[in-house]
Amino acid sequence: MQHDLTLAANALRMLAIDAVQQANSGHPGMPMGMADLAAVLWSRHLRHNPADPTWPSRDRFVLSNGHGSMLLYGLLHLSGYDLPIEELKAFRQLHSKTPGHPEVGLTPGVETTTGPLGQGLANAVGMALAEQLLASEFNTPEHRVVDHRTFVFCGDGCLMEGISHEACSLAGTWGLGKLVVIYDDNGISIDGHVEGWFNDDTPARFEAYGWRVIRDVDGHDFAAIAAALDTATQDVGKPTLICARTVIGKGSPNKAGGHDVHGAPLGAAEVAAVREALNWPHAPFVVPDTARAPLDARARGAAAQREWEAVVAGLPAERAAEFKRRLRGELPADFATRSAADLAATVAKAETIASRKASQNSINRLAPALPELLGGSADLAPSNLTQWTGCRSVEKAAAGGNYLHYGVREFAMVAIQTGIALHGGFRPFAGTFLMFSEYARNGIRMAALMRSNPIYVFTHDSIGLGEDGPTHQPVEQLATLRLVPNLDVWRPGDAVETLVAWQTAVAHRHTPTCLVLSRQNLPHQERDMETVDAIKRGGYVLVREDKTRPLQLVLIATGSELDLAVKAQAELAGQGVNARVVSLPSCHVFEQQDAAWKRAVLPPGVPRVAVEAGVTAGWRQYVGLEGAVVGIDTFGESAPAPALYAHFGITVQAVVDAALAVLR
Repeated sequence: MQHDLTLAANALRMLAIDAVQQANSGHPGMPMGMADLAAVLWSRHLRHNPADPTWPSRDRFVLSNGHGSMLLYGLLHLSGYDLPIEELKAFRQLHSKTPGHPEVGLTPGVETTTGPLGQGLANAVGMALAEQLLASEFNTPEHRVVDHRTFVFCGDGCLMEGISHEACSLAGTWGLGKLVVIYDDNGISIDGHVEGWFNDDTPARFEAYGWRVIRDVDGHDFAAIAAALDTATQDVGKPTLICARTVIGKGSPNKAGGHDVHGAPLGAAEVAAVREALNWPHAPFVVPDTARAPLDARARGAAAQREWEAVVAGLPAERAAEFKRRLRGELPADFATRSAADLAATVAKAETIASRKASQNSINRLAPALPELLGGSADLAPSNLTQWTGCRSVEKAAAGGNYLHYGVREFAMVAIQTGIALHGGFRPFAGTFLMFSEYARNGIRMAALMRSNPIYVFTHDSIGLGEDGPTHQPVEQLATLRLVPNLDVWRPGDAVETLVAWQTAVAHRHTPTCLVLSRQNLPHQERDMETVDAIKRGGYVLVREDKTRPLQLVLIATGSELDLAVKAQAELAGQGVNARVVSLPSCHVFEQQDAAWKRAVLPPGVPRVAVEAGVTAGWRQYVGLEGAVVGIDTFGESAPAPALYAHFGITVQAVVDAALAVLR
C-alpha cells in the first residue's frame, strides 16, 4: 500500500505543480502538503461514483480551503470523473472546467463553490445536518437509504474566520456524527508563519464545541492517516476534527515549509528540482497507470451505487416515490392546485396585517403541502415569525425535527442553509432582521453564485421598525441586495403579495430568494383575480388610470409604501392628474418578463415617480433622470414609525408633491 499511495500522492503533487506553472498563477503549496491525506481518504474511505456525480448516497467531499483547487481537480481526474487531462492543462483559463477556485455545477464532482475561507466548512455542516435529518425521516431498521458521510479539508485560514466558530459550535450542538474535518495544520498563511496572529489551542476549542478531536496526526504518514480516518468514521454522535501536521509545499527542496510556496508558481528550476526529489521522471501532465490505480473509483463506486439502489427498491412504492421526489427537488404533484386555493382564500380574507405576519400565515399554508420545508431563525423567531403550527425544533440531528435555532449566527446560518440546499431533500429557509443580512452578505452572494435556492426571511425592513433606531433600520440594504446577480428580492405590499412571494420562492430551483417584510401592518389592496395572477410577474398595474383619458403619470412602489402610492393616486385624481399605480415587489422577476409586458406596465415616455423607504439611487433605472424618487438617503432616527415617516418626508403628500413637480 505504501508504494502505491506514494505514487498516487506524488501524482497529485505534480499535477498541481504543472497546472499552476502552466497557468502562471495558482496555489501549489496546499495541494503538495495535503496530497498524502487526500490519497488515503480518496483511496480507502470516500464512497462515490465518478460515473454519477449526483448519486444521492455518495459521501460529500468539501475543499473549504478552495485556493488549493488543483488538489481537487487532480483527485477528480485520477478517480475517473469526466474531467480529462486537457481540462487540467487549461487550469484558470477562460471557459475551462478548472477555474481558480472550485465551482459547483461547473466541474463534475465539486460539491460546493469554495474560496472565501471558512464558508465551505459551514456548507459542509449543512450537508451533514441534511444527511442526518433525512436519515431520521426515511431510514428504517430494514432500509438505510440515507447513510453517507461529509468530509472536509480546511486550513488555518478557514479556522481563523469567524464563520468557522459559528458553524462548528452548531455542528457540535447538533451532534453531527458523520462530519469529519481534516485540518491542515501547516502553520503557514500568506503573510508567513501564523503564530504571530493565530495562536489558538485549536484542539481544545473543538473539544469545547463537543467534537471528538484526533490530535497530532502526521499528515505525511499513510498509516497514521489511515488510523485517524478509521477512528473518525466510527460514529460516536459527535463530529470529528483530525489535526494533521503537514509541511506546505511538501516535496519542494527549496521552498517547502515557507509562505513563498503558498500562492505562486514554483518556477521552472524548482519544478525540475521537485521532479528529481520525488523521483518523478514523467513529462508534465503524464501520470502512469500505477499512480492512477489507487484512486480509480469507477468500479467500486458503481458497485456501491447498485447496492444502494437495491435498498431503495425495497421501500414501499409510495415511500420510495416520495423519497425520490424530495431528492430531485421537485414540488408535490398537487402543489399548484393547493397554491391556487390558498391564494383565493388569502384574497377573500382581505387582511390588514404586517407582512411578517402574512409570511407566517403563508408558511402555515405551505408546510402541510411541503414536508421538505426546513425552517429556522438567528435567535429571532418571535420577531421574524418563522415558526409554524406543528413545527418541531431540532436539538440533536439524529432525532429529527424541521426547525433550526441557529442562535445569533447569521453568517453561519446562511452558509449552512446553502449546504442543506446543495445536499438535497429539503427546502431551507431562515430569518433575521433585514439589517443583519449584512453579517451574512457574502454567504448570500455565494448562494447566488452557486445558483442554490435557500430562502431568507428578512423582517423589520425599514424605518418602519421605529424606536430601535438607525442601528436597526435598514436604508441601503434593499438596493444593494437587488444588485446581486441571480438573487430574487421580494418586498411585498400586503398579505396577497406575500403569499405569492412565498409560492414563487419555493418554486425557484436555481435562485435564492430574499423575502423582505414589514414590522408594521399593511392594508389589504383590492384586486380582481386577473391582477392577482399578475403579481407573480414581479411588477404589475395595481390601480389603473382612467382609460378614457391619456395616462399622465406612473407611481411605482413596494412594501409598506404601496399604500402611500395608492392614496396619492386618488389625491392626484382629485386634482385632475390621470395616474396609475404599479406595484414592483420583485425587480428580479419583473426584469425576466418579455418586453411587451414591461412596456405595458411601464409605458415608455410617461413620467414616473417611485416611493420606497430606502435609498433612492436604485430607482433611477425605472424613473430615469426626468422622474422623481421619494425615499431616504440618510440613516434613520429613533422614534415611533409614524413620526419617522413624517420626519423623513415619506408621506402621501410628499408623493403628490413629487408627482406635480415632475409634471410641471
